[in-house]
Amino acid sequence: MMAQLENGRLSSDDTMSVMTMGSQFDEESSFGSDSEINGFTSSRKIDKYGFIGGAQKYSEESAQDVPLEVLRHREVKWLDMLNHWDRWVSKRFKKVRLRCQKGIPPSLRGRAWLYLSGGKVKREQNSGKFEELDRMAGDPKWVDVIERDLHRQFPFHEMFVSRGGHGQQDLFRVLKAYTLYRPDEGYCQAQAPIAAVLLMHMPAEDAFWGLVQICEKYLPGYYSAGLEAIQLDGQILNALLKRVSPPAYRHLEKHKIEPILYMTEWFMCAFSRTLPWASVLRVWDMFLCDGVKIIFRVGLVLLKCMLGTREKLKACPGQYETMELLRALEPRYMQEGFLIHQVLELPISARDVEREHRVQLKRWRKVHGELSYKSPPRLHGAQAIMSAEPHSRQDLRQNPTIIVEYPQPSDTKSEFTRIKKRSTIRKAPIPLDVPNPYALPTDHKPDPLNNQAQDTASNNQSSHPPPSLQQSLLTTPEKMPAGKAKPSSDPPTSVIPTPDASPNLSRTPPPPQTSPVPIPTYPTELPLSSNPAITAEPLPITKNSGNTNNSAHLKDPPPTTDSTPLLPDDAPVNGNSAAAPRVPGLRNSCESVGSEDTYL
Repeated sequence: MMAQLENGRLSSDDTMSVMTMGSQFDEESSFGSDSEINGFTSSRKIDKYGFIGGAQKYSEESAQDVPLEVLRHREVKWLDMLNHWDRWVSKRFKKVRLRCQKGIPPSLRGRAWLYLSGGKVKREQNSGKFEELDRMAGDPKWVDVIERDLHRQFPFHEMFVSRGGHGQQDLFRVLKAYTLYRPDEGYCQAQAPIAAVLLMHMPAEDAFWGLVQICEKYLPGYYSAGLEAIQLDGQILNALLKRVSPPAYRHLEKHKIEPILYMTEWFMCAFSRTLPWASVLRVWDMFLCDGVKIIFRVGLVLLKCMLGTREKLKACPGQYETMELLRALEPRYMQEGFLIHQVLELPISARDVEREHRVQLKRWRKVHGELSYKSPPRLHGAQAIMSAEPHSRQDLRQNPTIIVEYPQPSDTKSEFTRIKKRSTIRKAPIPLDVPNPYALPTDHKPDPLNNQAQDTASNNQSSHPPPSLQQSLLTTPEKMPAGKAKPSSDPPTSVIPTPDASPNLSRTPPPPQTSPVPIPTYPTELPLSSNPAITAEPLPITKNSGNTNNSAHLKDPPPTTDSTPLLPDDAPVNGNSAAAPRVPGLRNSCESVGSEDTYL
């Protein structure tokens, strides 16, 4: 049977769910390849964090279930913070810290980590840098080491379970790009778990910039040659332990157990390979917000709980027993609720860490001399990073990650034409050559020759405007009720205008003549009014009319010219009756029936 794995992640009952028949899992095995896990998918159980069959065993037990309503409420708060990140960090950072301590919602954790670490600003200020590094060929020395370490990073997680899968490919891209970005530092094996945790929550480019920020701002010098920074922080942890838990400090000093023996993996991997996953996520939420002091607090809590009482010390009388105890931490001390509460209650601040750092640095210089690797100063948390790196609001603006473009059909036209102005939808113009589908039986069909003549008449009418309102009022013989017109009995007659006639603009009608103007009549009459001056006829379909209503319309006035005299309908004409044209009455000068009162 498979031996119990690190952190108690696998027991004998869960062996069949993660291993194949007759195989033993060790560091050099090929577990995770598609050929080994095919056929066993039914027996695999994947938890909500993506771990398969018993890996991270205490995740389900130690995780605190947040009610759905509370989770949605927190998501709304975090969305507001992320949309106004610079103001929240500069003016209300205590509230940001409090919400990180409560836990970032899983749906926004990747985006929040990128903002907290400063990776968002770094990515925007170095646009295209990751793509450039990704296209470059890496150093063969580092590429070979990275490829050998890929299958060791969370082999029980569904993202990295397959050799050559998308998870391992992205992990290789991120680590190779970092060796090209920092060739003086190169690659360290402890960087792989850091990059893998980031890849579980964000794309490869974001994970790369998050790794850059952790290595340069949060844990500077940790992954350089010689590991001087991690040794120096080990001495800081030992000095802080003397103040927090004197029994544990005396026990470790008695057995000459150096901090570098037990805290290297804790600090360099940020507890990602030590704690159950629910606790890892909560620790990372606070670590990216407040900096390395959270890592010190977690280490001090674990040492205090494991070696802080006499009963615990009796169980480990020697160096070997003590080291075995620190390698196999009790699960109850790593549960999410207990651990986070103890970390928040521990009185260790960033100022305490910096004060002890200066003291231990002086001792290091006395014993070992100057540090061989000059690392940049450590920044404690998101507020310090944002203050140290200038940024703009454009750098913090969230760009859409998914853009959907719908194809536009080229052979079909929509019924309505969408007009962007004022966000209105207007109906497309009706074609002019479409006949009236609701014509009356009495309507005559339009003649193509007649349509051509009407087009000529409409052009003339557009060039010469209709008579003014004053002329219409002066030449109107009498007022009539709106909506009534007398049907005519005579057929329409053609009128030839002559230049001799002159318009009569006086208020008194001219003297009566013996030759009145003949009243046109139609074969089909519509009884609309009793006034002989107004005639009605069915509206023919012309190119200038877009109305399809079947009601009776008034006849439009004939086109006039500047030299054509205008006379009222019932005014007599001197000389030839055919020499002067008819003048349209007030009804005919209006576009719609019933608008006489408006003009009067």
